Amino acid sequence: MRINNDGDDLFHNRLFSYLQKQLAIPIEEIRRIRKQVFSFKSETTDYILKGFPTYPRLKVQEEFITLLKQEGFDKTYSFYQLAKYPPLHFENTFYSCLQYLQPSDDSFTFHKRKNQLEGLDVLDEFHKVTEKFVHHFQQSLPPFKQLEKWNERTAVFLNHLPIIKYYVQKEIINELLVWADWSLKGIQRETHFFTSGKKVILHGDVAHHNFLRTKNNELFLIDFDLISLGFPHSDILQYTNRILPYLRWSFHELVSFDKIRPFLHEKGFLFGLGYPTDIFREWNRAIREKSYLEQGKMQILLEMTVGQFKERQEFFKQIQYLAG
Repeated sequence: MRINNDGDDLFHNRLFSYLQKQLAIPIEEIRRIRKQVFSFKSETTDYILKGFPTYPRLKVQEEFITLLKQEGFDKTYSFYQLAKYPPLHFENTFYSCLQYLQPSDDSFTFHKRKNQLEGLDVLDEFHKVTEKFVHHFQQSLPPFKQLEKWNERTAVFLNHLPIIKYYVQKEIINELLVWADWSLKGIQRETHFFTSGKKVILHGDVAHHNFLRTKNNELFLIDFDLISLGFPHSDILQYTNRILPYLRWSFHELVSFDKIRPFLHEKGFLFGLGYPTDIFREWNRAIREKSYLEQGKMQILLEMTVGQFKERQEFFKQIQYLAG
């Protein structure tokens, strides 16, 4: 028996013992990856153990992945039924066993143009497949609400200003809030753009860590905890915001992406690009987790907020002009 527990001996010992009794295969090792996500080994195979707060949430995920696979989207993991007496339920958390995907040594990041394009292709394929069965989840998945989400994020950021002002000069903070206000008012005016089109299931978190390059060089899309009902441009908007720092906030570079270019003629999309979502998100997280007290993390946060400010300012002027 081997338990790699990263500090919580008692919990991991209990979880390991529970799995030994509940799984239909003998296991030799368990290791924590992050909160409520573990890897474990049988004699011949590795698996992922993932926790969900409720049984309905787990079942929606299992059903969603099953339909994805059935409809031809094979660029993600599978769920395995390994429990003798399902469901696996340990200390108020429901667990499911997932396929372990062997990662490539060349991990996926947004630094490379090749990856930026390939990620868009996988996301586009994901939307085309989920469009086929989106009706199946009308009752079990929430609708995506862009304006509501960003209004809430802005409110939290405003509450954190007493701390943020110690690190970022007033002029930059004021300009960020001007961008946010312009964006949110524009999105409200362009409601039709955000509520029309072909309905799909949105991934909801298209960060680089939710794309996984496997050992055989295939690109997979993973972690569907934030799936919701909506329209493809919401995921594309989030993806665009994710890659813009790696394009040095160049609108000219953005135009060169075939799958993004058509949206750049839509006012609603331009208003969305004006919102400083990454800055607000990361400051809110840093203050919630108190990681702003860590020098290394603070350097990254200040580079995002202050170091890139001039480039972002020029980018904002361009989209403001184009949106009219």
